[in-house]
Amino acid sequence: MRILVVEDEVSLAKLVADRLVRDHYTVDISNDGEEGLDNALSGMYDLIILDIMLPKRNGIEILKEVRKVNREVKVIMLTAKAELEDRLLGFGSGANDYVPKPFHIDELAARVNAQLNIGKAVDNVLEYGDIRLDYKASKLVCTRTQEDVGINRKEFQLLEYLMKNADQILSRDMIYDRVWGMDSDAVSNNMEAYMSFVRKKLKVLGSGVTIKNIRNMGYTLEYEEP
Repeated sequence: MRILVVEDEVSLAKLVADRLVRDHYTVDISNDGEEGLDNALSGMYDLIILDIMLPKRNGIEILKEVRKVNREVKVIMLTAKAELEDRLLGFGSGANDYVPKPFHIDELAARVNAQLNIGKAVDNVLEYGDIRLDYKASKLVCTRTQEDVGINRKEFQLLEYLMKNADQILSRDMIYDRVWGMDSDAVSNNMEAYMSFVRKKLKVLGSGVTIKNIRNMGYTLEYEEP
């Protein structure tokens, strides 16, 4: 899953991003309101952490613009403004949650997980066919063979996206934008390499899940019981 942090305090934004990366999220940062608005309107994100007091455009303006085109993305307001009227303004503009500064970084991570339903999943796992993706242990498990294998962050994010959309074909661009997105050091053939890594791990586990390449269309997961 992909998160946008719109926060002008550079060190705080990095702290938040680093903490969320530990929970296997892909995180992008915008340090002013104009860039934050452009990125928030891209449709790439599952959740936006949005400060109110920002240079160029404030967070309430950004939130209102986002809600004109996207009612699904989760938005957590992150701000030093803690008065009741400020919180009501945020909620009235379409915020899903509101975290006043100062805050504990683990509380913010828990609120993110709750908004994205990660905390509500049974034992924090995602399942498809005979595989289980374990959020806490960063492992891929075959429930049929009871074998497991470690999985790195990009492999985790790639497989998570495929598993959450197992009923549809995802284009190469869709996968690349969601998993790599704004990473400036990523190159287009990274995706093919990570597809290969994940396929090999599924084979090692003896899973019946396969990543199918649908010619001229994209990729999808299929499960056939061995």
